[in-house]
Amino acid sequence: MNLNNQDQPLIGQTRVGKTHIAVALAVAACRAGYSIYFTSLDDMVRNLTAAEASGRLNSKLRTYLRPSVLVMDEVGYQPLERAEANLVFQVISKRYEKGSIVLTSNKTFSEWGQIFGDEVLATAILDRLLHHCDVISINGPSYRLKNRLAAIERDTQVA
Repeated sequence: MNLNNQDQPLIGQTRVGKTHIAVALAVAACRAGYSIYFTSLDDMVRNLTAAEASGRLNSKLRTYLRPSVLVMDEVGYQPLERAEANLVFQVISKRYEKGSIVLTSNKTFSEWGQIFGDEVLATAILDRLLHHCDVISINGPSYRLKNRLAAIERDTQVA
């Protein structure tokens, strides 16, 4: 696996297996000797906000800047406040061309202005993310429910 500071956005509707693929990419990178950090965007923002309030922001930023691969899961599930979006921008900006990012999102890039509460900030984030990346768009039935739905259909036919 050759990362070359390349980002990997996984975009698609909820339930199609984006997180599963992100974890698989992280495991493959780890097996290839890369350091990995996995977090949801909400957890990262919560940790950065708490660190900023306690005067430890630079130390906490290093947590997200140090690994070869940062996996940010669930980008866009919750809209961010302006200050939170600025913290995310700091991580993306400081990792730009220095480390890879794998992220999952159920929002199209055109909706990212709503997530970050600012079109200009969203554009700046996307500009850095998309510069060296392969976007994977995933569509299809629910990854989690595919076997469950088949079992329900079998049970319904038997009854």
